[in-house]
Amino acid sequence: MPKQKFYVVWIGNNPGIYSSWEECLLQTKGYEGARYKSFETREEAEKALASSPYDYIGKNAKKAAPTYNPALIIDNSLAVDAACSGNPGAMEYRGVHIASGQQLFHFGPTKGTNNIGEFLALVHGLAYLKKHGYDMPIYSDSHNAILWVKQKKCKTKLPRDKETEQLFLVIERAEKWLRENKYTTRILKWETKEWGEIPADFGRKG
Repeated sequence: MPKQKFYVVWIGNNPGIYSSWEECLLQTKGYEGARYKSFETREEAEKALASSPYDYIGKNAKKAAPTYNPALIIDNSLAVDAACSGNPGAMEYRGVHIASGQQLFHFGPTKGTNNIGEFLALVHGLAYLKKHGYDMPIYSDSHNAILWVKQKKCKTKLPRDKETEQLFLVIERAEKWLRENKYTTRILKWETKEWGEIPADFGRKG
């Protein structure tokens, strides 16, 4: 069972604390200038609601908040990233909604490469947004993954064997989805050097 989270809506249709991502979206989707974020406990959420959203979002945010400058970022967007322990090694990826910090999907770990994870994360994000009807861009910090998605082909050199067979079946499904689906989602390059680590980063560097 996923851990219970609490969503503070400072600016939206009905500001307050909500116990599900769906309820939070109802209060913020399409609301210009909406401000909201997820918290691990109700106590944290109540404290945040009584404070300014800019204590938690933006350049004056506490250390636990993302380090990027949100003035440069579309906050109602999806960030995707992958992590790999070794290359190849144990690979996983995820998608995170930037404004709220909510993890929307996660895959792995399984044997793979970072480039494969970045590619699959982008395709998963495209499919997720289309399925749910969300109109928001996707950020990726991987030039290769963005190029592979445009080419509708995962150009990995990872050997296909018993250990990687299940991953290659996932890759084939992703390539099939790209061939058979049209989408209007903008794929944007996350500029790590200028903005800091992408919000979907697994925090394993260094």
